[in-house]
Amino acid sequence: MEEWVGGIWDRFIRRAAHRGFPSAAVELNAVRSSIGPYFRALGGNPVAGIKSGSLQSHGGPRRWLERVAGTGMRHEVAWIDAEALYLPEKIDHFAEPELNRELYFWLAALAAFSQQGVFQQDASQKEWPRQSIDGWQRNVGEIRTLLAALPGLRQRYMRLVQAHLPLRPAPESLSGTARSVEVAVRNQLLNPDQEHFPVDVCADQCFRFLWPVALWLRLDAPSSQALRKSGDAANDESGGGSERNEDHADRRFRARDNDAQEEKNGMLMLFRAESVFSWEEYVRVNRPQEEDEDTDDALLRAKDMETLTVSRSSRPGKSRVRFDLDLPASDMDDTPLGPGLRLPEWDYRKQQLIPEFCCLEPLLPKAEPLALLPLGLRPVAARLRRQFESLVAQPGWRTRCAEGEELDMDACLNFLTDLQHGGVAEPDLWRARVSQQRSLACLLLADISLSTDTWVGERRVIDVVRDSLFLFAEAMSATRDAFGIYGFSSVKRQHVRYHLLKDFSEPYGAEVRGRIQALKPGFYTRFGAAIRHSCVVIKGQAAEKRLLLVVTDGKPNDLDHYEGRYGIEDTRQAVIAAREMGITVFCVTIDKKAADYLPYVFGSQGFVMVENANDLPRLLPRLYVQLTRKR
Repeated sequence: MEEWVGGIWDRFIRRAAHRGFPSAAVELNAVRSSIGPYFRALGGNPVAGIKSGSLQSHGGPRRWLERVAGTGMRHEVAWIDAEALYLPEKIDHFAEPELNRELYFWLAALAAFSQQGVFQQDASQKEWPRQSIDGWQRNVGEIRTLLAALPGLRQRYMRLVQAHLPLRPAPESLSGTARSVEVAVRNQLLNPDQEHFPVDVCADQCFRFLWPVALWLRLDAPSSQALRKSGDAANDESGGGSERNEDHADRRFRARDNDAQEEKNGMLMLFRAESVFSWEEYVRVNRPQEEDEDTDDALLRAKDMETLTVSRSSRPGKSRVRFDLDLPASDMDDTPLGPGLRLPEWDYRKQQLIPEFCCLEPLLPKAEPLALLPLGLRPVAARLRRQFESLVAQPGWRTRCAEGEELDMDACLNFLTDLQHGGVAEPDLWRARVSQQRSLACLLLADISLSTDTWVGERRVIDVVRDSLFLFAEAMSATRDAFGIYGFSSVKRQHVRYHLLKDFSEPYGAEVRGRIQALKPGFYTRFGAAIRHSCVVIKGQAAEKRLLLVVTDGKPNDLDHYEGRYGIEDTRQAVIAAREMGITVFCVTIDKKAADYLPYVFGSQGFVMVENANDLPRLLPRLYVQLTRKR
């Protein structure tokens, strides 16, 4: 009974103490699709994702109700690093939803114009006071730069300032240092072109009395130890064994790094009962790790923490395991088609194409003999074949001919009009029937990496991809368009596996269906090499127009350095090279986070995101029709 009453009281007092306006709240997910293009259009990092930030402590004054509720000590802030732009998960600062939405866009613009991109903290300056001064100056400089470059945003800025100032503590209600700091903040907000840091206030006092400024990025720089060291990059990918809660997958925390002492399996601690550590503190003891299936409580506790303490251990956690997968034995593997091809790769750090850096291995999958189309796909395939037969070239009409089979009525009307106005030109009043021939080749490149072994609903991604290839091939076989189907995966740069499912020169039949039926998840996703070789294959086709259609479920990655921006930049350069060759490249993805990076790689009109992966088999042939009709 006491716990029940206490829970009700806790919820009531927290709601009463909350300074925001929950009814006007705007969530990050509601503006994510708009924030990303806006941030990049203003010059932000083109490969940066949009993620939820974390809490930051402040030392500003709190109301008595907040002290009773134990709240108001931290607030969510925006910041940026080399990986992503971190924004508050929800903004309810203002009473009007439109102002909360504008605040999101203002913070994104401010981050895009950040003077240094990632604020580098001096290793000798680790205390909050020093960071608060640097953060103040940094925000002032960024706002000044932003408003000078984009004067049109000044009106939005002043509108947000005028709405924010009444929500701040009134200077007359404060005294001493707190009042000096608040007056300086107000002057700074109203006059962004000048710096109004309170020179009569020491750094320690400034931080202790500074109430949060909603229009600024976070004052403290992300600690260098919060970023993963390059030597640990090999441990950075999920093994796909468990799903993470989407609400926490994109959240970034400040971290404190502590190496676990492997030689200690326990320690004796003498303490008084009142000095027991809280659950937010860390003791450097190497305790045995147990598999804890109940992770929801841990995620909620982590979300409420400002700083997470992390340590390296020789025993990897179950949800963050990365496998260095071995290639199958030669007698169990697909049949190689040659010794391998040496291909270049783009290194964005050197801004150059490294020649013969990757080795691509063409493989012929071991197919199931004379496979038939699965029963469940036959009705859909029959309907697609009937629809695609209309794409076969039909005879057409050539207008304004000197002779032909029928009169061209438009030409006749134009001739009569010209005749009334004195026109004497020899008229071409006929139209003739001529044959029209499509000259188009399409290469479908399917990502069959290890991530396709995950589940969407009651089916695996690889099953969805397999059905998509079946239906695409059935539809294409009803046309006279040349097409080929290939799949790819990789294990580091020396083993980019390129699977031949249907070559351009062979007909679609039972043998091709057998290769598709035998398709299974591979390894990792080295996009650049696969796209470059696909361009070589399709360039050899005698067609006027060439289409490279890429189907994937995630972003570029591999075991070595092919992660994050490196893989994205290499893929982008491969796409640019393909388009310079006259090849149209289009990407179809089922990755829900694709909007963070695909516009940069394929262009805003160069990809489509399928919300429900199970719709991919039905949508892929329809997409081909739309793409080929544009051309």
